[in-house]
Amino acid sequence: MQIKIEHIEITKSIPSLTIGNLVINPPIIQGGMGVRVSGPNLAAAVANEGAVGTIASVGLCDYASNPNAAFDGQSAIALRDAIRKAKSETKGVIAVNVLVVLSNYEDLVKICVEENVDIIICGSGLPLDLPKFTQGTNTKIVPIVSSPRAFNIIYQKWKKNYNKVPDAVIVEGVEAGGHIGFSFDEIVNHTAPKLENIIEEMVVLMKSLGENIPIIAAGGIFDGNDIAKFLKLGASGVQMATRFVCTDECDVDIKFKEAYINAKKDDLEIIKSPVGLPGRVIKNNFVTRILNGETQPFNCPYRCLRTCNPKLAPYCIARALSDSAIGLFENAFAFAGSNAYRCNEIVSVKSLIATLKRELLMAL
Repeated sequence: MQIKIEHIEITKSIPSLTIGNLVINPPIIQGGMGVRVSGPNLAAAVANEGAVGTIASVGLCDYASNPNAAFDGQSAIALRDAIRKAKSETKGVIAVNVLVVLSNYEDLVKICVEENVDIIICGSGLPLDLPKFTQGTNTKIVPIVSSPRAFNIIYQKWKKNYNKVPDAVIVEGVEAGGHIGFSFDEIVNHTAPKLENIIEEMVVLMKSLGENIPIIAAGGIFDGNDIAKFLKLGASGVQMATRFVCTDECDVDIKFKEAYINAKKDDLEIIKSPVGLPGRVIKNNFVTRILNGETQPFNCPYRCLRTCNPKLAPYCIARALSDSAIGLFENAFAFAGSNAYRCNEIVSVKSLIATLKRELLMAL
């Protein structure tokens, strides 16, 4: 009885994240992690705890080993299957992260709409025409940006062309994992703006626009104290990705999770990705080799990312990420956020979210 009472008190004390008709409590969106890191198992488990579970659409069909997969429709089929699997295991909120730079971006967005996902989240580019795919549906659309300027471009375009504003916006800072929306020099020279400052600027911009669009802070958020900090700065919720890797339900191989658990702070490395963006990875032998100039030429009949030039790329990042997801690290690495080294055990999603809620309640 005492446990039930405590659960009720925590739920009532933690503010909800409201996106349209979706009420999310705790106010957490599990970040989309490709390739096949955040799949349907993780998304469903997170949604079952009241947060937003997110499927990363990139690489679900393992097109690193089957470069023709997008041509023959396997990528779309894999996404449709993943959405249906997640929705069969939860009544909670399911989102799909679709990268704007994907060559089949529009096809994947259409699949999301057809499968009635709750939220489409788009980053790695400006989704300037996203509203045309969701008109007349209940699917919420949420861009990921790294600056108020980028958000304002999207906002003005959507409002002018579609009479639509974002249902929410995710503001991702420099501490995020994977590909990062800042220049390599900004990151390594520590001149990129802090997430706290970007959130404050976004709050000011939103007021100037006369909008009450939920702002969701992302990048380097690890515990309940971090969540509380950004809620106090004016964010309505947070996105967390790295913290969900070391859960029982995360879709990757155990060796991927162990890479996080065994990592030290100095093992987090910023590399120049073959697709033109800096990326944060956990350093291993393969990372050392590519930093020393090793290349792995490859044939690619299909460019999964529009920003990748196979003739110039030193290695295939899609294959590297695909291998890491199944625990093969000889020629691969794990993307990770700046706090990955703080993960020290594998727990259930239920246990993790319960811990975050306790920490958040105390911090608030």
